[in-house]
Amino acid sequence: MYTKNFVNPCPDWATALLNGFSQVLLLRNPLCGLCCLLAILLTAPNLVGGALLGALAGLLTAQARGYDRADRQAGLYCYNGVLIGILISAVLPWSAILPPLIIAAGGLSSIITHQWRKRGGKLLIAYTSPFVLLGWATLLVASPSPSGFVEADPLYALARGVGQIFLLDQPLAGLLIIVGMFIVNPYAAMWAVIGSAIGGGVALLTDQAQAAWLGLYGFNGALAALAFSRQGEKPWVTVLAIALALLLQPLLNLMPIAGLTAPFVLACWLMHSGNHFWQLLLRRNIWRLHN
Repeated sequence: MYTKNFVNPCPDWATALLNGFSQVLLLRNPLCGLCCLLAILLTAPNLVGGALLGALAGLLTAQARGYDRADRQAGLYCYNGVLIGILISAVLPWSAILPPLIIAAGGLSSIITHQWRKRGGKLLIAYTSPFVLLGWATLLVASPSPSGFVEADPLYALARGVGQIFLLDQPLAGLLIIVGMFIVNPYAAMWAVIGSAIGGGVALLTDQAQAAWLGLYGFNGALAALAFSRQGEKPWVTVLAIALALLLQPLLNLMPIAGLTAPFVLACWLMHSGNHFWQLLLRRNIWRLHN
């Protein structure tokens, strides 16, 4: 049941917002969120306002509608707002309508996230799907400028692959984000870098060198790695999730607009669904053996 009044406010709004930045990486830690915010501020200062406005809109919407206080404090209603705020700021020219548009998109992302959490169950977890849906709607009316040319540098490409999670193409951004992840979970940070490396390698093997150096094949692999490595899964499960995300990316690249993080989301859904049906099959076989 929701209320239109601002009841049960978050005990610490700053922490909730910073947790929202870290939840983009499926982690909860204000220091990690601060590193992500610094990455945006230092490498793309023109996008930081949109990121903060989107996060704040998501948090205020969740609070106004009475969503669970602990979930709000954890940043679960901010992270999609962070991403859509960055995207809108990046692809649309500045105008007086831009801030209200980001506020509306950030608030809507919070509502979609809540409904998805209620109805998606354990198989269709929301992840960044609200951002993907709102991002596609944005890209249909926007004309994003093409990515510039970058020199071949494997280390920079690794960092860019992580930075592109936040739509950032500067190596410093990726490095700051990796530091933030390392603060929370060094194992997950290692896997995120591995996911970025595998994605870059796949791009090179398929003659997409610029995509590799820009990190455009790294971020979905990094996110898939984060989704499963942080759950303590066996390494082969994490590698399979990365592989699925990278297999789906060329298919989504056939769309007239960017796939954004859809390959990561779809790969996770396939992994969860596959595991669910495998467990059902095992239980059925065990039941048959005992009957």
